Formats: sequence, C-alpha cells, structure tokens
Amino acid sequence: MLIGILQTGQSPDMLREQAGDYPDMFAHLLAEHGLTFRTYHVEDMDFPDTVHDCEGWLITGSRHGAYEDHPFIARLETFIRDAIAEAVPLVGICFGHQVIAQAMGGKVERYAGGWAVGPQDYDFGGTKLTLNAWHRDQVTKVPQGAEVVGCNDFCENAALVYGDRAFTVQAHPEFTDDFVDGLMRTRGPGIVPDPLMDQARARLGQDNSSAAIADQIADFFKHPRS
Repeated sequence: MLIGILQTGQSPDMLREQAGDYPDMFAHLLAEHGLTFRTYHVEDMDFPDTVHDCEGWLITGSRHGAYEDHPFIARLETFIRDAIAEAVPLVGICFGHQVIAQAMGGKVERYAGGWAVGPQDYDFGGTKLTLNAWHRDQVTKVPQGAEVVGCNDFCENAALVYGDRAFTVQAHPEFTDDFVDGLMRTRGPGIVPDPLMDQARARLGQDNSSAAIADQIADFFKHPRS
C-alpha cells in the first residue's frame, strides 16, 4: 500500500544527520507493516496532483501553527477536505492532527497551559499509552463528526477519528527518546521552561507505546473502505 507523506516541516539541522528527517522517522516507525512511502514537501508547495495519487496520506508535524498565514496551509486544508470526501484515508500527527481538525471546522489555539514535552501518558479507551510529545498548540474545538479516542488531563483532544476517513494523534510516536533529548538541547532552551524539560528527561528511557500506535495507524490505513 502506497502512503504519501505530506511533509509540513523539517527536523533541526543539527539532528537530521543522525535522526533523519520526518519522513524517515515515519518510514522507520511503520517499517514492519508492509507499507511503501512517497514524500511531498508541501511546506515548499510540492503537492500531489490529486488525492488518488497514493492510497493513503500521512501529514507530519511542523514548527508552524495551523492557524498561521502560510501559503501551503490553505491548499493543504483543501486537500484534506477532498481526501475525506473521496474516502482516501488520512493520518495526522501533531501539526497534522491540528490542521485536519481545522480544515474540518474545528479550532486550534496556542494552549494557555503551556507545553507538553517528552513522555506523556494518554487514555486510549481505557488503555494507557505513553508517547513522546512536543507541542504547545492544541485542538480546542473538535469538528462535527469527529470522535475523541485519546486524551489526558493536559490535552483533552489528544487523538481523534473521523469515521473511517481520518485518524489523528497529537503526540509524536515517530520521535525516539534520543530525538526528544536533542530537541530539548537545540530548540528547548529559552522556549520550554527548564523544570518541564527536567521532568521530561527523568522519564526518557522508560517504556514507550509507539509500536502500539504504529499498529493502529497501519490498521487504519488497511481497513477496507467502500
């Protein structure tokens, strides 16, 4: 199954040589699931011709806010609505989670409660999953027709499903602990409060549920659709 990765940002230059860029991370996350990948750097306005150019689509994280005025965002929102209308499955991660919600009538905002950084525990239908996070923006209004399937006290709309059309997650299952540590060293100082980064570092190396989310993503892509 061919999955188009819609790249909306890049990993930091200082980390990219070792960790790879965002499409590399998703290819590694989903490597055991029989999927193939094609990347479109939509941040640079490299878009597919149609939503049927691939069998499914995955929207990456980004340093941009979904509510910001960048040329690629409006075009990406149109693409999202077209893919959902045509029943081509979509997966969104972090910024991808947010921009899909925004495109479908939800609201994304800079969260007054601050940052979520490093390992976070989420309730997925009564199952605790621990995933790495790196965000301050959140989906604060869920679009009509979307269902909350993952949450915690800090992020009440941490994962959404839109029937069989889209599955989105606020956290970063593709981020390894080493990459999160690198983000804290390169992007965190002066932006993320030091006590929050100290708490995150204390949890790095503990059990992580990224493989469980990878299974959910792959199952969602492969789910039969009429």
